[in-house]
Amino acid sequence: MREPIPTWFFVLVVVRLGRRFLVVRESKYGQRWYLPAGRVEPGETFFKAAEREALEEAGIPIEVERIVRIEHTPADMGTARVRIILVARPKDDSPLKKDGDDESLEAAWVTLEEFNKMPVRNEEVRELFNYVASGKTALYPKKLISEEGRPFE
Repeated sequence: MREPIPTWFFVLVVVRLGRRFLVVRESKYGQRWYLPAGRVEPGETFFKAAEREALEEAGIPIEVERIVRIEHTPADMGTARVRIILVARPKDDSPLKKDGDDESLEAAWVTLEEFNKMPVRNEEVRELFNYVASGKTALYPKKLISEEGRPFE
């Protein structure tokens, strides 16, 4: 019998409000700016993880709308990482988080021009925001990800 491959699952959430994107200044990783993201917890769906991360890190409820892509990265150590990149919108006009904690120091709505002047944790976020803003993206419906046993539509 083969041993299972330990796999870590993560969500990254591009939250848009018109021309603005939601960013969070992390309390870790040099306190740089990033997008709401994090590990999927046991028993949690990708969409519920995205909602939780946005609420914890930015203080707002979101509605996941589309899927940008699914990334699978096997590691040499016999482990793997899966990242699901999603696009979402705010559910309402809740104010952004103002008080820092272990999850993040603050959150902000920024244009691409504003974001390009900010120190970021990883340059991939700039590329991702530009990709989504371009309108040329292939965004996939949420039903692309489903639980086993659900009917095929």
